[in-house]
Amino acid sequence: MVTRLNGLNSLDEVLHISAGPIHRNRSSSSFNFTHMLHGRYKTKEDMWNYRAHQSHVTVADESVYPICDDIMAIDWVTDLDESAIVPKSGSVMRLNFLKLKEGLGESVKGDVLKVIGGIKKHFGSIEQFTFGENFSPARAKGFSIASLAILPGFNELEALDLDEQVAKEQKEKVKGLLDSVIVLDYVIHHNQLVLDENIEVSSPQKVMNF
Repeated sequence: MVTRLNGLNSLDEVLHISAGPIHRNRSSSSFNFTHMLHGRYKTKEDMWNYRAHQSHVTVADESVYPICDDIMAIDWVTDLDESAIVPKSGSVMRLNFLKLKEGLGESVKGDVLKVIGGIKKHFGSIEQFTFGENFSPARAKGFSIASLAILPGFNELEALDLDEQVAKEQKEKVKGLLDSVIVLDYVIHHNQLVLDENIEVSSPQKVMNF
């Protein structure tokens, strides 16, 4: 599954794809996804065309859907320099998916996005930071906001976790507005070869070797 998904990097619609096992799930035990795909596309149209491309459909039908219990996808728009589109091999991603409490207005969503947008300035080790509102709700399971931080490696990731005071201050600003939060760590391996961010996570039915 992973090898074939990474092979979709060759499609014209794709700027970057990286698929592999989730390194660490920092969320509750009820979130049991095991693998992730991170994709980047120049436009929303390119992303839709990628999903409809026969090569993608074939890989999904033959190597993904038959062995997956569930799939969740979150898409958001971001702005990156061309040189930053493909993350460095060996770097580490910290992903946060947020589900807001029901009945909150759009202004509250804007407040949450504002807090998230200010996170990077508090953590100098973050090399790249993107965030946004999900524009594909059908497969997002109610999660409407996402952020992605890229750090050079595990030392920087551990240092991020040790700075508990700053992290706590940021969480307190939005804690009362959130119904659920998913936090994942993912490693970009060496053999994995305005933008749209796409994150898909899946839960295979059995242990798989790649």
